[in-house]
Amino acid sequence: MLQAIIGVLCGIGLFFVILDLKHIPYVKTSKAVKNISKKNKDKTSSLDIWLKGIATGLSKKIKLNEFKRSQLESDLKTAQMDITPEMFKANAVVKAGIIGILAIPVAYIFPLFCPVVLFMAVFLYSHESKSVSMRIKDKRRKIEYELLRLAFNVEKTLKHNRDVLYMLENYSKHAGAEMKSELEIAIADMKSGNYEAALTRLESRVGSALMSDVCRGLIGILRGDNTEMYWASLIIKFKDIQRQQLRLEAQKMPRKVKRLSMCLLVSFMLIYVVVIITQIMSSVGVLFA
Repeated sequence: MLQAIIGVLCGIGLFFVILDLKHIPYVKTSKAVKNISKKNKDKTSSLDIWLKGIATGLSKKIKLNEFKRSQLESDLKTAQMDITPEMFKANAVVKAGIIGILAIPVAYIFPLFCPVVLFMAVFLYSHESKSVSMRIKDKRRKIEYELLRLAFNVEKTLKHNRDVLYMLENYSKHAGAEMKSELEIAIADMKSGNYEAALTRLESRVGSALMSDVCRGLIGILRGDNTEMYWASLIIKFKDIQRQQLRLEAQKMPRKVKRLSMCLLVSFMLIYVVVIITQIMSSVGVLFA
């Protein structure tokens, strides 16, 4: 027991010595500096601010090759995460390292739980490393869900107006957050440059095959092609895809919902059975009257 206490105290002391050598500020100091800034209105927890201070120092030591750095930088920009690739990696290392450090006192107190703590640290690092791809996937899913409405809006507007910029500006007023953000970038890009190039960049940013179909149709409008049949077939395609997605979501519902559906079906059947029996009994009463 004495060895466990000594190990914990030594670990805590060594941890604070490292923080002081790396000039990591106190939590209150970091929070005060964060609150001074009037531009950042989001509420950040004290722990996140403190971990960010540690990650900032570590990010200066991390070196990434050009290919991985450019790829990660592109993913971070797509996911709208305003940090550098080194900072992203440092955040993952710091969060996993905090859990990994707990393995030292656990090894003295409960040695059998030490592998569990290390596994949790590795799992947390893997989860944090995949967070950017998860955010991109979620963003792409939300954008693809709106493409049916966008295609329907383009088809209706095309009957009286072939101005692509007007179509996008009109739809962006009622679009979701993710779609609106991408359309605003595309609209600004179109106003300052070539329309086709702006739509091509929109397609590459989203990275979706369905968005590619939409952009291809918009470029066809710019070139003066007759795209009425194209948009009609595209709407049918998007409806089928959305129906399949809804079917998959329904299949993921818990069994409890299926039981409730069965109860609802039995209730409807009982209503019909009671009505039929009531009618039969009244008819039999008339016959024997």
